[in-house]
Amino acid sequence: MSTATQPLPVRNAAGVAFLIAGVAVFSVQDLILKLLSGAYPLHQAMVLRSLTAIPFLLLLVHLDGGLRSLFTPGTRAMIWRGVVMFVAYTAYYLALAALPMATTVALYFSAPLFITILSVFFLSETVGPRRWIALMAGFAGVLIMVRPGGDLFEWAALLPVLSGFAYAISMIAARRLGSTESAAALAFWGNAVFLAAALAMSAILGTGAFASETHPSLAFLLRGWVMPTGFDLMLMMACGVIAAAGLTLLTQAYRIGEASVVTPFEYTGLLWSVIYGWAFWQQWPTMPDWAGIAIIIGAGLYILWRERSAS
Repeated sequence: MSTATQPLPVRNAAGVAFLIAGVAVFSVQDLILKLLSGAYPLHQAMVLRSLTAIPFLLLLVHLDGGLRSLFTPGTRAMIWRGVVMFVAYTAYYLALAALPMATTVALYFSAPLFITILSVFFLSETVGPRRWIALMAGFAGVLIMVRPGGDLFEWAALLPVLSGFAYAISMIAARRLGSTESAAALAFWGNAVFLAAALAMSAILGTGAFASETHPSLAFLLRGWVMPTGFDLMLMMACGVIAAAGLTLLTQAYRIGEASVVTPFEYTGLLWSVIYGWAFWQQWPTMPDWAGIAIIIGAGLYILWRERSAS
């Protein structure tokens, strides 16, 4: 029996399985980049990751519409979406260098809150009073974790929030482009922008002329290129394979399952971040962090549930 002819519950169950696997795969990339952030620059890892991903993404493009799907009237829009995605992931990776993994991932999950707000203005979607209350609660959770103005405030905590906002913009763009462009084409151009931007950053920063910062995030950004060990080189290149594999799993999840069913399982990424943070750095969220995490996830899940009920 083909996927298309399977009963909806079966397809949803398979979609959930693909999504959980995809999130688990992508969490390994987060782990690798955090491990490398103390010795290498982000732009170096991005260049090697993007170059490694090209053949895998070209294969996906070939299987999903062919090379002609890369050159359409929507190509320029796909490239601009790639620029926004570059901002989202650069901010996220820089945050990983300075913050515990669980904190970074939790603050990044402000994205569904931003998506809901942006959908009102750009997609003319209706948001009821209950979802507005959930939105305010979610952002209260963000404030609890960021602690603006407090003694424990860390400016790098704003980076995953910026990442969530930029990611939300890219997802709104994807909703508009999704009716005419393939997921593989969107991923290819996103990777192409990553490569071009990382090469530009390397040309400016690669000599290490600006590498005087001691803050982990700024050091990860401004550090010059370093000759990697064979093992570290394989880790950077593995990020390209991971990105291609994770993309395939997530695309398949949303292709065969209902988005309202599979999306809540994106939050399994937080589980992996807590496990890796404890296992590699002995980092454990504080009680205020746990409170913020619970509020953000609760608000996000409630919004998803209300959207499903409304639809």
